[in-house]
Amino acid sequence: MSLSVASLVASSDPASRDAAPLEFDAAIFDMDGVLTQTATVHAEAWKRMFDDFLRARAARTGEAFREFTREDYLAFVDGRPRSNGVESFLRSRGVELPFGSTDDAPERETICGLGNRKNALFHRLIATDGVQLYETTRELIIELRARGVRLGLATSSKNSATILARTRTAPFFDTVVDGLVAEQLQLHGKPAPDIFTTAAANLAVPCHRAIVIEDAVSGVQAGAAGGFALVIGLAREENERALRENGADLVVRDLAETHVEEINRLIRAKKAGA
Repeated sequence: MSLSVASLVASSDPASRDAAPLEFDAAIFDMDGVLTQTATVHAEAWKRMFDDFLRARAARTGEAFREFTREDYLAFVDGRPRSNGVESFLRSRGVELPFGSTDDAPERETICGLGNRKNALFHRLIATDGVQLYETTRELIIELRARGVRLGLATSSKNSATILARTRTAPFFDTVVDGLVAEQLQLHGKPAPDIFTTAAANLAVPCHRAIVIEDAVSGVQAGAAGGFALVIGLAREENERALRENGADLVVRDLAETHVEEINRLIRAKKAGA
């Protein structure tokens, strides 16, 4: 389901104006796996690309083929910029490739070439299957907008324009900092906090007055490193412990498990315990 201006306006509850003042002014969302159900599509595209590469390499070298696993995806790829993910996984397998150039053809065996091969597979998959929003994320966005909270999107993906256009959600973010912006500004990728802190700066909100909502370990690490008021970890991959151990203040399996007043209470409690 896509958002609309009418749905946001209609959902503004006058009673919310009588609620306790908020301890935060902005919420910064990751995209894949938080806003949209595209994390699984990314994982599938990564698996197809790496398995094809590893099979071809095994045939050339005589090495045993070892498939790209869910554990590989979570440990080395999830949430990272594309080239970082390729490099990190290949290093784990003792494979060295030249970095290449960002415009390398998908057929080239460079880090950038493999990343572009994965991206072509991703676009093929979403062209076939479409893109779906998480309904509970949509509901939290409506609740936040009704309370006057500014919204940002911070994602390592270079496909945000395509995804936001398909889901008609672009108008509901006051700033978008994606992989293309990060490349232009030479921002460090997650787990560095750069894309989140840049989004907060674009919103004119200090990090200690903003929250981060992430589903990747590298993302909650970035939120924690940035000094945000609260980092919410979404355990879509049954990875509650990893998210909590790497910086999430609150871990839920779905955003239906929390709401604005609960987030506000947790921020107050965190401040009191500081």
